[in-house]
Parts: sequence; structure tokens; C-alpha cells
Amino acid sequence: MESSNLKEAEGAMKGQKSNTHQEAETASTAKEKKLGSKVGSVSNKELYFRADKIDFKSWDIQLENHLSRAWSRDREVQPTRKEEWEIDLGKLDIRHVISYGTYGTVYRGNYDGQDVAVKVLDWGEDGIATAAETTALRASFKQEVAVWHKLDHPNVTKFVGASMGTSNLKIPSKSSSSDSVNSPPARACCVVVEYLPGGTLKKFLIRNRRKKLAFKIVIQLALDLSRGLSYLHSKKIVHRDVKTENMLLDATRTLKIADFGVARVEAQNPRDMTGETGTLGYMAPEVLDGKPYNRKCDVYSFGICLWETYCCDMPYPDLSFAEVSSAVVRQHLRPEIPRCCPSSLASVMRKCWDANSEKRPEMDEVVRLLEAIDTSKGGGMLPEDQSTGCLCFTPARGP
Repeated sequence: MESSNLKEAEGAMKGQKSNTHQEAETASTAKEKKLGSKVGSVSNKELYFRADKIDFKSWDIQLENHLSRAWSRDREVQPTRKEEWEIDLGKLDIRHVISYGTYGTVYRGNYDGQDVAVKVLDWGEDGIATAAETTALRASFKQEVAVWHKLDHPNVTKFVGASMGTSNLKIPSKSSSSDSVNSPPARACCVVVEYLPGGTLKKFLIRNRRKKLAFKIVIQLALDLSRGLSYLHSKKIVHRDVKTENMLLDATRTLKIADFGVARVEAQNPRDMTGETGTLGYMAPEVLDGKPYNRKCDVYSFGICLWETYCCDMPYPDLSFAEVSSAVVRQHLRPEIPRCCPSSLASVMRKCWDANSEKRPEMDEVVRLLEAIDTSKGGGMLPEDQSTGCLCFTPARGP
């Protein structure tokens, strides 16, 4: 009796489920027809899954793998857009080392048929710079390049291009094998500029230390440097490391400003530009003293370079860094101007290295002052072999 009742109940439930399912299918079909939609192209039957039987973890893994492959294909199809200053390292042929520096090496090379200098920056030995420091240096490099590639002046080294990576760069090894090459660290960057065969102004002055330079050449070099700095300042750029080592000469002895390793766009607020950036003997007092500074620090450094070019000598050769720093700031120490130096040129030197930065002339005014100097009557520093009895550095007598 009970068995018969159970069978009848099960039959009733099956009938009810069947009727309910048929009603759902009928409603669904009517809805699809009403919307004029198609569900699939293979079968009109709907497929249902039991939620408790679905492995959602497996779905997540499969979805992640699929998206990873899709994103990889997107990156391959749409490569990162290059900056307008980025170059094809495959066209760069590095030949030999020109010089070594703290954060990299300068090589001579050829890029697309042009003689170039290649500055490879690896930010020092592995482990010295932290990841954060390397990131900051790379960002600074990118900012430097973004400024440099827009510059165009006969007294500023011509920028060719740069690269934020060096994966395709082949650097000759120091080993005897001519086929051996070195690979720079992955973090390295490189900048390519025109090659200037005359070397640095510093080396040129050292070569002429005994015989000195003709006055006309002194003024020509000074004008080249002052015009280049005037141009940079017109673009709101402060070089911040003006010294004879950072000036290069081409085959015709035209001077060009180089090494923008510490150059940056001039800050609107002078207090945004602080810190001892530059080389001690050329630093303005406000820089040495850690005070805010602006483009006038370049004017001061130019004055020291002008003295050095005229004398073919180094400022403060017998003083330590600490002594120079203290004396320049507190005692107004400046290089001694030879008595044989024409007053017109001596006046430019003194104006440029005035302790009060506001009293220093702008570089375009310095250009005008130098252009007005008469070089036809000479006035250069006497050669050492002709300086017997020379009173160049003898203190003036009388009033």
C-alpha cells in the first residue's frame, strides 16, 4: 500500500517537473522569437550546469592563461611607441674608448655613416646603485635627452640620438680577440653625439701652457663659449658644470659646449635649484655655500674659464678643496689677473665673478663686451720662454 502511494507520488512529481520544464522551454522559445534572437548555430537546446559540480578554480587558471597569451600578442602587434630621439642601435658601430667616467664610458664610433661619440651610462658597478637610485638616474637621463635633442646652435655639441636600453649594443672587448664583444648591464643607457676631433679645451690649454695663446684666439674661444651659454640661457637651461673639461673643439678649433650630465631646465623658483653641482674651482660662491642659485652661476664659471683660457693655467693649483671653498665664499678669493692682461678683458672677468650674483652680467651682455674688444694690437699672455723680467703677476706699484 505504502509502496503504491510512493510510486504515485514520484509519478506526480515527475509529471509536475516535466510540465514545469516544458512551460519554461515554451516561455524561453517565445521570448527568443519575440526578440528575434538566435542562441548558438549548432543546437537550439539549452545547456544547464550544476553549480556544485563546476571547478571555478580551474576556470580562473584557464582564463588567466588565455588573457596572458592575448596580452602578449597585443604587445607583439603593438610595440611600445619610440621617442622621437631614440635611435636604431643596429646602425651603431662602436670602435674604441675615448675616456672613462664615474658612471660610464665614452667611445668613438660610427652611426649611419657619421663619426660620433657614444656615451654609455651604466651608473657604476653592479650593486653600488640601488634600484631606486638607478630608476632616478634613468629618469634624469631621459629628461636630459628630451632637452638636448631640441637644441640647435653652432657652439653646442650636436645631439644625434639616444637609447634607454642597450640590448643590441655591441662594445669591443678589451681582450686581444677582435671578434670579442662585451654587453653592458641591462640598466644601461647611451647617448650619441657628434664626434669632435679637437678634444677638450682643457687639454688644448695644457698643450699651450708654455707658449700661451694669441690674444685673438683667446677672444675667439671666449666668444664661442659665451654664445653657447647665452643660447642655453635663452632656452631656460642652466648648464651648472661650466669648465674647460666640458668644452670640446672641432677640426677648425670652434668651441662647443658638451656634457649635459648635470644640465637641467631652469627652475621657476630659485630654491628648487640647490646643491653643490659642478667642479669646485669653477663653482660660484652661492653654490659652494649651499644657497639657491640660477643661471648666474654659469656666468661665474665662465669668468673662471676666461681667466684659464687667457693664462693657460689652472686656478688655485696649490689649495685644497676645503681651502678653496672657504676662501671663495668668505674671503672673496679669485684668480689673480696678470698685469699684462688688457683692461677690457680683465673687466669682463671681474664682472663675471662678482660675489653678488645679481650684479653679474647676462651672457648676451658678455657676448657684446667681448665683441667690442680690439684684438688687432695683441694683448695675449707672454710665453714662458719670453717672460724673463715679465711683471705680469708683480703687484702694481704706486697709487
